[in-house]
Amino acid sequence: MDFRSDTVTHPTPAMRRAMASAPVGDDVYGDDPTVNELEAWAAERHGFEAALFTSSGTQANLLALMAHCERGDEYLCGQQAHNYKYEGGGAAVLGSIQPQPIDNEPDGSLCLERLAAAIKPDDSHFARTRLLSLENTINGKVLPLDYLAAARAFVDRHGLRLHLDGARVYHAAVAQEVDITAIARHFDSMTICLSKGLCAPVGSLLLGRRELIGKARRWRKVLGGGMRQAGILAVAGRLALTEQVARLAEDHQLARYLAERLAGQTAVEVRPELVQTNMLFVRFEGCDSTAFADFLLARGIRVNPGRPLRLVTHKDVDRASADALVAAIGDFLRC
Repeated sequence: MDFRSDTVTHPTPAMRRAMASAPVGDDVYGDDPTVNELEAWAAERHGFEAALFTSSGTQANLLALMAHCERGDEYLCGQQAHNYKYEGGGAAVLGSIQPQPIDNEPDGSLCLERLAAAIKPDDSHFARTRLLSLENTINGKVLPLDYLAAARAFVDRHGLRLHLDGARVYHAAVAQEVDITAIARHFDSMTICLSKGLCAPVGSLLLGRRELIGKARRWRKVLGGGMRQAGILAVAGRLALTEQVARLAEDHQLARYLAERLAGQTAVEVRPELVQTNMLFVRFEGCDSTAFADFLLARGIRVNPGRPLRLVTHKDVDRASADALVAAIGDFLRC
């Protein structure tokens, strides 16, 4: 039972069968029909001119930043943004692009007034502000649609571009009960991770204008991301987007169920009303997080140590798994 992340999901039987028989070619030459089909379908489905299949969400985000920005440019983002905090500083290390982080608001959004104050003047002393990068969902929180519209108006007013780290953007769409295009239409570029709750074994997509994707494709090769017979992976990505989206609602329901069960435990702090998607955050009074994780592991339950503890639901855990976790937490707190 693994609650560390929805990255631990296994591909479905249908994905495994499709991967075994997928038509393939050399994608660096542009010859892989399955990759080409996924990219063309994904671009049209999400309302963009073009798409690029990449090995990971980290790579897709980096390619977006490097395609939007040049050396000495900067992008605005949140202090909790994955492409700022958890992706090895790739934009700065490999793109010579400066991040300008802003504190996230409690709902995960970024204050537009603070963003405006962070935009640099057109002066050789400063990095050139080119891009605003948002994340949806962020720590399981869904950005409101009216905020996305306001962010679009903001970048248009200030001559910036707007990128979405959409690692769990389909969770957002399912939670808001809207089609994915209601979110995508606000952005100049967007990534979609196929290998989290959507269950593909590998891969993410970057979507945007044809010129932007052409530039990103070149950078993908420079960064060592050119893949050969990648259709074996791309076919699973197509099934992720066509067969796994509706099922995400089950993950959201399970996360709320788990939060409600934990809320009844003594010395446990969790707020079920704040659980919007498949993540919940739990605090324990006087708990050694490493000892706690070791205690659960001995009972066949994996979590990442942390304060607060992040728990993530997905296809490969169920209500029985959640009940087992609640019982094990109760045992630990009684020790």
